[in-house]
Amino acid sequence: MTLISNLTRREWLTTVGATALYAERTTSQSPNNTAITASREPLRGVLMIVATPYTNEKAVDYEDLAAEVEFLDQRGINGLVWPQYSSDLPYLTHEERLHGMEVLADASRDRLVSLILGVQGTNTGQMLEYANHATAVGCDAMIAMPPSEAHSIDDYREYYTALCHATDKPIFIQTTGGAADRVEPTVEFIIEMSERFPNFGYVKEEYGDTLARMKQFKVHRPNTIKRIFGGTRARAWTYEMRLGMDGTMTGGPQYPEVYTRLWQLHLENRQAEVRELFSQLLMITNLEQYVPGLRAYLMQQRGVFKTHIGRDTNYTFSPDAIDEIDYVLQPLKSHFIA
Repeated sequence: MTLISNLTRREWLTTVGATALYAERTTSQSPNNTAITASREPLRGVLMIVATPYTNEKAVDYEDLAAEVEFLDQRGINGLVWPQYSSDLPYLTHEERLHGMEVLADASRDRLVSLILGVQGTNTGQMLEYANHATAVGCDAMIAMPPSEAHSIDDYREYYTALCHATDKPIFIQTTGGAADRVEPTVEFIIEMSERFPNFGYVKEEYGDTLARMKQFKVHRPNTIKRIFGGTRARAWTYEMRLGMDGTMTGGPQYPEVYTRLWQLHLENRQAEVRELFSQLLMITNLEQYVPGLRAYLMQQRGVFKTHIGRDTNYTFSPDAIDEIDYVLQPLKSHFIA
């Protein structure tokens, strides 16, 4: 297999096709001089949902959005995903989504990290507008939740068929969001679509009994189903690893080195170290439920965002909350790259 250090990730994907893999690796140094090596295999490993930063006036801070790309790429993340729920999707305007795509495409163009743009819409027409814009600005893949106006599996079929016709890029289906609370995106439907369209079959599984569904998809990988990812804040990631899944798609850009380290340890079959580090990660993941705004706070603390402003609220942090953040974050800091 040929290493592609002289090509950008997007040039290479265009040349040899999205389903090919490569073994390019990058190594950085953490503050404790421990080498952090992450596999940069496209559309596998850690696909990080990009957080949306805001100015003091609650406008999207596109400068910080671009800085986040550099921050995550330098720390070995395999792919960037935006905008999804962890990106404040419900609070973003149509124009903000379009311009954010442009900013992310420009910022990631000459980097190894893959760019997956979220093109979900309330209906097929709106989705196609986002998909066409994603194609125009340039991306490596697209992801779409089900349409919120759908009332049947046939509505899903029309929506995703239109998307598959609109692009030859890999298409992820997220099995939650939109109308998924009333119309199940069944395993059978996803397999059917994957058989019909070679660029379909990339799954972010979050619906119902996720592990059981993942195991059903795995039977059809790699010929029909191409990739299987977990979500739900990576809470079952070690289980998913041991089942042989392809990675996680999660919203944890405030400590990306931890995710890339976990993936590398998994690839090296260092299971005891995976268990220890994942246990430490779960402490801070759990704390996010009790300290609203923790993600933005840490992105500001790490020098990526100028503010920890939220679109829908002004986050404040009591002294005891800050103390708890420091307490649970302490064992993870040795993996951070300054």
